Amino acid sequence: MIEARFHNPAEPMRLKLIACEIFYRELCACVASSPNVVDAQFLTQGLHDLGGEKMVARLRTEIDAVDAKKYSAILLGFALCNNGIVGLSHPSLPLVVPRAHDCIALLMGSREAYDAAMREDPGTYYKTSGWIERDHENLEDVSADSQSPLAALRDFEALVAKYGEENARHIVETLGDGLKNYTRMAFIDLPGLAPLPYGEATKDHAEKCGLSFVRMPGDLGWLRRLTDGPWNDEDFLVVEPGRKIAPSHDERVIQVQ
Repeated sequence: MIEARFHNPAEPMRLKLIACEIFYRELCACVASSPNVVDAQFLTQGLHDLGGEKMVARLRTEIDAVDAKKYSAILLGFALCNNGIVGLSHPSLPLVVPRAHDCIALLMGSREAYDAAMREDPGTYYKTSGWIERDHENLEDVSADSQSPLAALRDFEALVAKYGEENARHIVETLGDGLKNYTRMAFIDLPGLAPLPYGEATKDHAEKCGLSFVRMPGDLGWLRRLTDGPWNDEDFLVVEPGRKIAPSHDERVIQVQ
């Protein structure tokens, strides 16, 4: 819970949201309907390809720049993301962070939905409007040699255009087993967003990669609870000022250090 010194219950909270651009459409929809005043800032998803240490450093710079006199709390629109949020804190404001390992669980609305999908087919590669629209836009300081195997898979269409489909398959499969780790491709369809052609585009992409395709229903519930509050302990970690985010290595995902 946000302490009284951070919030007057008679007024809407003013919150700072710092989020991955993967959630751009979804979080904009949540912000628009939130009872709080939420100032949103989106960062390039390319941060994930920098590795945990560099990602943390970039996020820390943005968090440190938040005006503590203006806001009641800072919302982080990130999951644990390969420890890309570990060690983050603010000296004066609480951080509110979802207890999720990656963005897919947040877009599915719950850990239960994500776990069920993983049990159904753990070899699923997921795509959403954010991955398609903003994939690798403004990628910061990341050379081709330092990108992850998943980055290569996300760039499959670009590789096909440059080298042809057969050579593109060889390139992706050579990088960390690439396509060998996947059996299907899924598009997460979020309700309440504009009708978009991305489901069919993902289906075509799956066929070119030799994968099966499935359209999965998404759920804005978890992201909406982030912007709206209150923040229950099951879904969120509230990091009090001066404390730090740490992995918990259990079902809680993250804890306070």
